[in-house]
Amino acid sequence: MAQFKKAMLIYNGNAGQKNMEKILGQTVPLLSLHIDELILKPTKQPNDAYQFCRAIDETIELLIILGGDGTVHECMNGIGGLEKRPAVAILPGGTCNDFSRTLGIPQQMQKAAQIIVDGIEKKVDLIKAGDRYLLNFWGIGLIADTSNNINDKEKAVLGKISYFTSALRTLQQTDPFHVRIETEEESWEEEAVIVLVMNGHFIGTNKIDLPNAAIDDGKAEIFICRNTSFSALKEIFSMNREELEDFTGDLSLIQASSIRIHTKEEMDADTDGEVYMTAPASLEVLKQHLTFIVPAE
Repeated sequence: MAQFKKAMLIYNGNAGQKNMEKILGQTVPLLSLHIDELILKPTKQPNDAYQFCRAIDETIELLIILGGDGTVHECMNGIGGLEKRPAVAILPGGTCNDFSRTLGIPQQMQKAAQIIVDGIEKKVDLIKAGDRYLLNFWGIGLIADTSNNINDKEKAVLGKISYFTSALRTLQQTDPFHVRIETEEESWEEEAVIVLVMNGHFIGTNKIDLPNAAIDDGKAEIFICRNTSFSALKEIFSMNREELEDFTGDLSLIQASSIRIHTKEEMDADTDGEVYMTAPASLEVLKQHLTFIVPAE
């Protein structure tokens, strides 16, 4: 069983008080049995999680993130540039919790807390894009347009279903764009409706069963989708590993460590579900840059 001298737990201080008290009551007593000093850091405003993580010193052995994909993304940007980085554990508290699913973390809070106690350490890749970092995916075209079109009220009511409601809406207004992709080995130039660079294996809770993909191999998977039909989008999310390996239709799949994406015009980029970056862009996979706590089996 793990025993840590000092850990920091970051959570949303603006969440419903009763709900958060319940979650903390389910997790903190268990964690405190195995952590000598547990520091609770509630976020109050945007960028708090980033600032908390940037200020982490060498005495913090473990960073526990209680939140969804957006909070995880913010924390990764806080610790990504640190010379000495703590191990990371996720308590999935968001709508989709995609990267926690890639890690095999249970989606029930108490079970996820038990993994922190009983789990093992695993080295995981991180992707650097300019001066920012991403853990799960980076995408332009339909993927970014879909995120921009998600209605906040709809998301609160429908949760993960809102992602695909938005996708259907977005299809009516998506035009192909010209893109050139350069990697350490090859280059491609074509028309596309989606370019997706993936480190994780889930988007919107849907698993993309990538052939030969691993989160510790120093390579990202690059999807290029040329077809604007909803069937092409469904194919990405429904193909099994063997089908993806053999598929040569409207999808291309590339593996690379160094990626340059050129577009004629500036385009919004969806980064781990957050739309604030743009293309053209350069991405670099940092092999086994982080350590996560994952299930032992």
